[in-house]
Amino acid sequence: MPLNHIPGGAGSEKLLKLLTHHMEEQRKRKALMSCLEGKAMSEFEEAMSQIVGLQELKMQLRRWARGMFFDEKRRAMGLGIAKRRAPHMAFLGNPGTGKTMVARILGKLLHMVGILPTDKVTEVQRTDLVGEFVGHTGPKTRRKIHDAEGGILFVDEAYRLIPMQKSDDKDYGLEALEEIMSVMDSGKIVVVFAGYCEPMKRVIASNDGFCRRVTKFFYFDDFSTTELAEILHMKMKSPSDCSLLYGFKLHPSCSIEAIGELIAREITEEQRKQMNGGLVDTLLINARENLDSRLDFSCNDADTMITITLE
Repeated sequence: MPLNHIPGGAGSEKLLKLLTHHMEEQRKRKALMSCLEGKAMSEFEEAMSQIVGLQELKMQLRRWARGMFFDEKRRAMGLGIAKRRAPHMAFLGNPGTGKTMVARILGKLLHMVGILPTDKVTEVQRTDLVGEFVGHTGPKTRRKIHDAEGGILFVDEAYRLIPMQKSDDKDYGLEALEEIMSVMDSGKIVVVFAGYCEPMKRVIASNDGFCRRVTKFFYFDDFSTTELAEILHMKMKSPSDCSLLYGFKLHPSCSIEAIGELIAREITEEQRKQMNGGLVDTLLINARENLDSRLDFSCNDADTMITITLE
C-alpha cells in the first residue's frame, strides 16, 4: 500500500512514522551495500559502455556519479553531511546524439543509489505541456510534473517552449517553463532540458532563475563515421526482440572500417549532422530490404537468408 493511502488517525500516524523510518533505513543499507560491493559503479560503467563516443561527457558523468555514490556511503555510515540534490541539467546537441539514452541511464543511476525513489524517465515535448487556450497550460504541465515525480522529467526540444519570433497571439510556452521552474527546488524531480545548442540560448535567457537551477550543461558532439559504424555493430551484436534486425547478422566483410568508409562515401555531412545515431536504424532497415531484393526464391541456404553483406 502506498504510504499516502494510509488512512488518517492517531494509530495510523504512528504506523506511517514507523514505516517511513524503516524505508529510510532500508535505503541507507541498500546504498552502503551497493558501494561496498562496487556493484552500483560497475552497473553504471556497464550502462556507459553502451554509449559510443561522447568521451568528455562520460568523464563528467563518472566524476559526478562517484561523488553521489560516496555521499550515499557517508550518509549510510551515519555521517552527518549536507544533502546533495541531484542537479538539474541541460543536454545540448543535435538529434540522434544519445541525449535520451543518457537520461535513461541517469534515471537508473539515481535510483540505484537511492537518490530518486524510481528510475522512470518521463519524456515530454511542447505539445505535452502547452495548451491552446487561456488556463489550459498550467494544469496540463502540472499533470506531467506529477507523473514524473520521483524520477526524471526529460523536456525534449525545450527551445520550442520559447518561440523565435513573437506573434500577435499569446504563446503559452513560457508559462509551461515557469511551471517547471517552480517545482525544481522541491527535490521531488530532476529536470533535464534537451535541444540544439543555439536555440537553447533562448530558453536560458527567458528565465532569470534558469542558470541558478540548471547547474550542469552537457554538450553532445556529432558522431564521426567510425562511431556511427560502431553503433551499427553494437545494434547488430545484441539486438532486442523488437529490433527489425533481430535474427539477422553481419557478413565478416562488414567491418567497422568498411562500414565507416561506406557512410563517409554515401551520406553527406549535412545528413549525418541532422540524424546522427538515427541514421543507423535507417541504414539497417534499408539493408534488410536490399537483402530481400537480392535473394532468389529458390534460395534454401539459411545462412544466406539472414546475412547482411557489405553490398
